[in-house]
Amino acid sequence: MKANLVNIFEKIIHEAEIHITGKHISKIEVTGPENPALPYILPGFTDAHVHVESSMLTPAQFARLAVVHGTIATVSDPHEIANVLGVEGVHFMIEDGKRVPFKFCFGAPSCVPATVFETAGATVDAEQVGQLLASDDIGYLAEVMNFPGVLNEDPDMTAKLNWAKHFNKVIDGHAPGLRGAAAKQYAGYGISTDHECFTYAEAREKIDYGVKILIREGSAARNFDALIPLVDEFPDRVMFCSDDKHPDNLVEGHINVLVKRALALGYDLWNVLQAACINPVIHYSLNVGLLREGDAADFIVVDNTSSFNILETWIDGGLVAKRGASFITDLRSEHPNHFACGLKTAADFKYPVKKSETQIRVIETLDGQLVTNEWITDAKIIHGAIVPDLDKDVLKIVVVNRYSAAPVAGRPAVAFIRNFGLKQGALASSVAHDSHNIIAIGCDDESIARAVNLIIGAKGGVSAVGGGEEHLLELPIAGLMTDQDGYQVAESYIKVDHFVKEVLGSTLKSPFMSLSFMALLVIPSLKLSDKGLFDGENFKFTMPSL
Repeated sequence: MKANLVNIFEKIIHEAEIHITGKHISKIEVTGPENPALPYILPGFTDAHVHVESSMLTPAQFARLAVVHGTIATVSDPHEIANVLGVEGVHFMIEDGKRVPFKFCFGAPSCVPATVFETAGATVDAEQVGQLLASDDIGYLAEVMNFPGVLNEDPDMTAKLNWAKHFNKVIDGHAPGLRGAAAKQYAGYGISTDHECFTYAEAREKIDYGVKILIREGSAARNFDALIPLVDEFPDRVMFCSDDKHPDNLVEGHINVLVKRALALGYDLWNVLQAACINPVIHYSLNVGLLREGDAADFIVVDNTSSFNILETWIDGGLVAKRGASFITDLRSEHPNHFACGLKTAADFKYPVKKSETQIRVIETLDGQLVTNEWITDAKIIHGAIVPDLDKDVLKIVVVNRYSAAPVAGRPAVAFIRNFGLKQGALASSVAHDSHNIIAIGCDDESIARAVNLIIGAKGGVSAVGGGEEHLLELPIAGLMTDQDGYQVAESYIKVDHFVKEVLGSTLKSPFMSLSFMALLVIPSLKLSDKGLFDGENFKFTMPSL
C-alpha cells in the first residue's frame, strides 16, 4: 500500500510503501518526501471513554457505525448494563464485542450500584471486581464515581482500588467539580484520568495532580470548547472521548469530528493526533497498532491532513470500512434483560400537596451539561395537588422502579423540572443513569402514564406521546440496547427525537440524552431517583418541604 505516512511519533510525513503480512505490518519503506497526490495513512482513532450502551446498540452494531469514522478502538465502561444485569452483563458486552473486528477494551465497573440512594438491578462487589480484573478481557478499573467513598476510605471502594493496583491496571476517575486538597487526595489513590471536568481551571488543576484529562464531547455533555486549549499546552496529558453517544450522533461522526474541529481552530496537527490516536493506546496499554513495523495493521486512510475525510479503515490487516460503507457484518445477539414492573395509571403520578407546601424545588436542566441547578418557585396547586406549570416551563418528572412489581416497589418518585420546554405530552426512557429505572417527563399525568406504559410493555425503550401520536423505539437488551441494524435504529431514533422537538416542543439539543441523566445522583446539584429527590451537593435526599 503506497501513501503518505503520517508519523506522529517523529512528527513528519513521508511517502511510503506499507507492507502487510497477515494481521501485522511487516515492513515500512520510505520512498520519498510528502506527495500531495497520494492519500495519507495514520493510526486509527480511539475513544478514550465511552459507554457503548448509550448508543442503544450492541457492541457489534456500535462497531459497524464507528469504523466508518476511522475509530478502531474504544475504552468502554460497561457499568450501564452492569447496573441492570451485574457481572453477567459485563460478560455479554465482552463476548458480543469479540464477534466483530474491532478493538474494545472493557473495564471492571467500580460503582454498581452507583449509590445506596436508588434501586439498581444488581450489585458488583469488591470480590467480583477482583475476579473481573484478573481476566485478560478486562483492561482497567472503570470510572470511580464514588469519590466520597475514596476520600473517606470506604472499605469496599478501597478494596476495589487495591485489586486494580494488584493487577497493575489503570484506574479511571470521575470527580466533577472536585478541587483543591480533596482533588489532590483523590488522585493520590492512583486515579489517573478524569472525563468530568467542565471548566478549564478544574482540568488544569487536576493535571497538576498527575491526572490525565479526557476532553469529552458526547450527545449530552459537551466540554470540547472549554478544554481544547489543553491539547497544545499538555499534548501528552489529554485524550478525546464521547462518554455517551446516541445512535443519530454516531451515524454523523465520532472522534473524527473532534479532530476536524480542533484543526479548524488552528491547533497543532501533531498534538491533536497524539490525543486522538496515541495517548489512549499507551495509557491503557491497548492491543492496537500505531503504524510501526511489527504492529497490528490498524490504521486509517484520509484524503489529506486538513479536511481529514476518512477514505478507509483497517483493523488487523482487514479493510472494515471504505468511503462511508461499513464492511462489518450485521449481527443479531442474545436478549438478556431484567424487567419486572406492572403497568401504571395516571393516579400513580399525582403529587398531593403537603401541609403548608407553597413552594417547590425544581431541577433546572442545563443544555449540554450533566450538572443541574436547583430552582425554587411557587407551586401551582389544583384540586389539592401540585401540577406542572407550563407558563414557567415547570414540568413533572417521575422515576419508576423497573426491577420490582408494585406494591413491593412502592409508588413512583415524583418531582418537578424545567428547561425541557414541552408544551404537551410526555417522553420516557428505560435508559436512566446509572440504575436504569424508568424515567419520564411530561405535561400531564395521563401522558406520563402512557409514555411509561409503552416502555413497560416493551420491557425497555424510549417513548414519546402527545398530539394524538405515540412513538416507541424498543430496547430489548437490558432495556438499554437493541441488536437491530444500527443505521435503522438511528433513523428510528431521529424520528422520535424530531417528534419530541417539533411536536412536543422540547428546546434541548438531545432531549432523551438529557433525560437519561436526570437520575444520575453522583452529578450535582439536584436529581431524582426512584426513592426521591436528591441533593447532589450534600449527597442526601432533600427535605419534603422547604
